[in-house]
Amino acid sequence: MAHLTLNFQANSIFRHTTVNVVIPAETMPGMPPRATPYWKTVYLLHGMTGDATDWESNTALGELAQLTDTAFVMPSGDNSFFLDGESNIAKYSQFIGEELVDFTRRLLPLSPKREDTTIAGLSMGGFGAIHNGLKYHKTFGHIVALSSAITIENAVKIARGEMELDELGHNRSYYEGIFGDLNTVLESDKNPATLARLVKNAATDPIDLYFACGWNDKLVRLNREFKAQLDEIGLPYTYEEGAGTHEWAFWTKYLRRGLEHAFGQKIPEGIPPQFNPFYIEKTEG
Repeated sequence: MAHLTLNFQANSIFRHTTVNVVIPAETMPGMPPRATPYWKTVYLLHGMTGDATDWESNTALGELAQLTDTAFVMPSGDNSFFLDGESNIAKYSQFIGEELVDFTRRLLPLSPKREDTTIAGLSMGGFGAIHNGLKYHKTFGHIVALSSAITIENAVKIARGEMELDELGHNRSYYEGIFGDLNTVLESDKNPATLARLVKNAATDPIDLYFACGWNDKLVRLNREFKAQLDEIGLPYTYEEGAGTHEWAFWTKYLRRGLEHAFGQKIPEGIPPQFNPFYIEKTEG
């Protein structure tokens, strides 16, 4: 695999920004030639306080890129929830769904096909994957959202005075900085359920939404509530829970599971023996 660090002026957010990219090697010893000149692409979003380095620092992303013949593009989104802010120089959703896709497709041999393009993320980035995957459903064919911070209902409860802090310790000013006017946010497209309803009524292409959360994660209740909302709306999805909390072990395992769902095939645990020049059958002695 190869690692690229891109730094460029992003007009949507009016600043130079850093994007990390992991791409598979053209070939590895003993492996057959690539069947297509284009890579599938996963736009991979980080969580709160994270940046473009998080996924590569904490997972074996290079190996996953090689095994799936996929490019992973990892932007920095600050603590924006990958939403468009009120300012016209803080359009993080536009950056993810339009500018970043266009820039990377012009720079690298990435497939332009919707079915080859996935958006994924964890925690805050899981919210961002759901939001931007639905909003830009003509671009992203698959959504993989892990331990998603679908905290908008908490924000509204705080605004109504039903609680002062949510289970993550966030208060009203925090949520107003993210979502804007909390009195109208439920009706806006910043509410994943409202956006899901809009997409359900407007989309002509199938929506492929996969999301997962750990049993011991404080966010599991919010993910279950979102699942119930999707049932009511009638938008198709795949939801999984498993052992784990808000941790890299869970995200590493379920990113693989989510991509297996998106790609429609099992991802091998390592280079298949027939393509590994160092592989030998077990011998005695």
